Amino acid sequence: MMTDQLLISIDNGVGRIRLNRPKAIHALTTEMCAAMIDTLLAWRQDDSVVAVMLDHAPSPDGDPKLSRGFCAGGDIAMLAGSAKGDCAEAEQFFHTEYRLNHLLFVYEKPVIAFIDGIVMGGGVGISDPARFRIATERTTYAMPETGIGLFPDVGGGWFLPRMPGRTGAWLATTGARIKGADCVAIGIATHYMASDKLDAVKARIIADPDGLGEILDEMSDTPPPSEWEARRQDIDRLFASNRYEDILAALQADGSEWAQAQLATLATKSPQTIKVALRQMAEGAAFIDFADNMRNEYRIGCHVIRRPDFIEGVRAVIFDKDNAPRWNPATPEEVTDELIDSLFAPLPPEKEWTPLPQLRG
Repeated sequence: MMTDQLLISIDNGVGRIRLNRPKAIHALTTEMCAAMIDTLLAWRQDDSVVAVMLDHAPSPDGDPKLSRGFCAGGDIAMLAGSAKGDCAEAEQFFHTEYRLNHLLFVYEKPVIAFIDGIVMGGGVGISDPARFRIATERTTYAMPETGIGLFPDVGGGWFLPRMPGRTGAWLATTGARIKGADCVAIGIATHYMASDKLDAVKARIIADPDGLGEILDEMSDTPPPSEWEARRQDIDRLFASNRYEDILAALQADGSEWAQAQLATLATKSPQTIKVALRQMAEGAAFIDFADNMRNEYRIGCHVIRRPDFIEGVRAVIFDKDNAPRWNPATPEEVTDELIDSLFAPLPPEKEWTPLPQLRG
């Protein structure tokens, strides 16, 4: 099957889903998420499908700039446009995307995600749940949502606090970009290999899908040293608190060049969103069911898009590109506990997020 935005096929027992929006770095749309759900549900019942492979299609005209990422996130322009109106289209996107995230998390058949190039936001949401996650020297992984007044969703509340130490809190608040070697060191990626080997690896898996684990192990490369590993003690020490003001005080007291760089980065982010992310990490760490995490994130999403920071963040970073957002509230101290509580409040019962009917036990 072929659509404008996805290339879907079955090749010798390997179900292939290739993201195909190269000019948007394969950012996800509601239609893409819905089509992926339909496909994955059909393959669950198809005994001929042994495994699922997720990657991005090559640029049709061979332009390397159009092949620079696995998936850069979601359809931010649509979300912002919807947030200026009744929010219905944005809510539909979140609801569908989060169902896809949950489906991938509980999927019985092995899923292999090739996270080559840019992997951000929605791209993280469809790759983190995969059983096998292959990074390369071109991988750039990030959850940059605090920079646009959103929050690290698509399962971020589950995956980020389960990373070593305070790595998840650091990634969630700063939107730091890490490389393929860091992804392996942190556990985000299960394998690392040179990007020029990917076609050969995929061909071998298609030839022998039952041996995919052994093939990945055999063809993996030793990653270069991880910059994250060298910084881990600083991250754990300086981002130790779940309270934003405490993190800022620790960074200011440390005074190192790295700490100053973190402060400068945090100063560009939405104070509201950072406080949301820190509470989201704390709550997510305590969940024992991924569906509970996604319900929590859907609540946050429905509330946050109605706050001024989201539309303003998208304006400053995506549309006008002046990178001078006017956050409201403007400072961490002005973001009250009552405001944060309101962003985590339950929705009316008929509006709450639910997993796919086929997955409810």
